[in-house]
Formats: sequence, C-alpha cells, structure tokens
Amino acid sequence: MSAGIVTTGAGPRFVSRAAGRGRVTFVRVLNAEWIKLRSLRSTFWVLVTAVFLVIALGLLVCVGTVDRWPNMSAAEKARLSPPNASLAGLYLAQQAIGVLGVLVVSGEYATGSIRATMAAVPHRLPVLWAKTVVFGTVTFVLMLGTCLVAFLSGQAVLAKEHIDVSLGDPGVPRVVVGVAVYLAVTGILAIGIGAIVRNAAGGIAIVFGLLLVLPEVVRALPSDWQDRITKYLPSEAGQALTRWHPEEGALSPGAGITVFVLYTAATLAVAAVLLRRRDA
Repeated sequence: MSAGIVTTGAGPRFVSRAAGRGRVTFVRVLNAEWIKLRSLRSTFWVLVTAVFLVIALGLLVCVGTVDRWPNMSAAEKARLSPPNASLAGLYLAQQAIGVLGVLVVSGEYATGSIRATMAAVPHRLPVLWAKTVVFGTVTFVLMLGTCLVAFLSGQAVLAKEHIDVSLGDPGVPRVVVGVAVYLAVTGILAIGIGAIVRNAAGGIAIVFGLLLVLPEVVRALPSDWQDRITKYLPSEAGQALTRWHPEEGALSPGAGITVFVLYTAATLAVAAVLLRRRDA
C-alpha cells in the first residue's frame, strides 16, 4: 500500500494514501440511500401503484366525461378542466407516495438497520437530507413522466367531443409539472413524518389524516371558518399549483405551493432536531 509523508510540528508522519477513501461524504450517503431505495421491494410496487393510479384514474374520468358530455348542463361544461380531468389520479396517488415516504424511514427502524446507518454516518443529519433528496428526485422524475402520459392519454379521449387542450395552452404546463411537484413534496413531507414517528402504522395514519381526514373535518365547521382555514391546509395549499382554473377564495398557485413547502420544511426541521437528540 502506498503512503505519503505529512510533516507536523512533532516531525514527519506516514499516512496511507487510502486513508481518505473511506471518508463519509454527502455524495456517498446519497449513493447509499439510492441503493437502499431501489433495493426495497415495496419501492417498486408502491411506485407502480402510483403510476397506475395517475394514468388509469385519469383515463376513467375522461371516458366518463365524454360519455356524459351531451347531457351535461352549461354550468357543468363551463366548470370542466380538461387537464385536471386527465390527472384526477393525483388524489389517490398522493396516498401511495405518502405511504412509501413513511416506509423509507420507518422501515429501517423496524428492522434495526438504522443502527448500522447511524454508525456509518455518525453526524446523522446527512442521512435525513440524503433520503429527502433521493426520494424527492425519484418521485418527481417518475411522476413527471407519468403525468405527461396521463395528460396525453386523457386528452386523446376528450378529443372525441372536441373538449381537449394541448400541452402548449396557457396554464397547462403548470398543471402537468405542478402535479409532479406536489407529489414529490408530499413524499418529502411523509419522510419527515416517518422520521418523527419512527413507526410505519403511525406515520401512515398521520399522512392519511393530514391529506384526507383533516379537509373533511374542516368541512364540518361553520362556513366562515371553512373559508378561512381550508385554503391553508397542506393538501389544499399544495394542490393550488395543480388547478387549471383556481378556485374562488383559494391561494394562488405560487402562494399555495409555498405554504405546502413551508409545512414540509417545518416537519423536516422537527425531524432533524429529534434525530440529533434521540438514540438510534
């Protein structure tokens, strides 16, 4: 093994050139998290489920819209959003992505492999950031391709009644990319929840509660309260970016995704603090 000489105040010292090869770097932590993610069987099946839901449910909604179109009222026709019809699978896909985001973290705690991870990366926080970057990137890239397929397929169905739009129409690219962004941020939010709870069942219940149950609870409140609260809920705020025609009283697309990102950042901040303070 080759070696070099380092001169210090105490005199020359021999240092192996290979000494730095095992040094922990963020790139190496990213690579380790990528290997973990693609090695999990649950990753493949959950992502396949999300892809299926986005494409299949969008097609189903578009087919139903075409079938009902001749009998729809003028008001119903005016409310139709062709891009959102083809991307209706968002509402179920977010649950699949949320489940996988929780499992990315909680799975290691369930098997005990988190101890080996923290022993290899004693500073801990790079592990959380690496999981966030890897899962967020994979989700965004996969869902962007899926959204493009779902959009084009759905518009081909809607073209039978000449109610389709093209990808170049104003606001359409924002909707298609926005759905991918929303799902990626949802996955990152789920990672933060998983890191806080450290339990798959508990983390998944919280994700479902935030995205599905909480909006229903707010709808049971008096109308004045609904109007003030609903637009600031995580799912409602984030989905403002995905709507072709913004709803009256809702946040703008930019403001909505900003609020959703702030929720996610706050969750990750809490997860980071707890990760440093608690035992692995």
